[in-house]
Amino acid sequence: MSTRRRAREIAVQACYAFEFSGNTPRNVIDTSILNLDEPAVVTDFAVALFEKTVSHKEEFDKLIMARATNWDFNRIAVLDKIVLRLIICEFLNFTDIPPKVSIDEGIEIAKKFSTEQSGRFVNGIADAILVDLKEKGILKKSGRGLN
Repeated sequence: MSTRRRAREIAVQACYAFEFSGNTPRNVIDTSILNLDEPAVVTDFAVALFEKTVSHKEEFDKLIMARATNWDFNRIAVLDKIVLRLIICEFLNFTDIPPKVSIDEGIEIAKKFSTEQSGRFVNGIADAILVDLKEKGILKKSGRGLN
């Protein structure tokens, strides 16, 4: 497993803990990420992804709701929402990660941690959000394979 995949999985678990624990982001980082026996390259990326995801949760949820129009937002699996938030976070905050990589990683993580249908659902919503971000000129990716 790649270090970034491992970091993404840890960030998903931390976001899940944050969603239900009522703890502060700092407490979740300390108890769910930094206490793991992982290399710094893994924990550093996991912390950055977690912090940026939880700090923009409402903004990311609006993007998800705009594309999940046939779904009651409260009935979307929590893990699917978390994975979508992480994908959006990577789209908007990690300029060195190609959008296709963010989506592919998210699909695999959704299939691992959520439901049987999660991979397809996450793929469809993430693709639609990516199109929206490109059309609005919000996506800031540069370099080979990053458009």
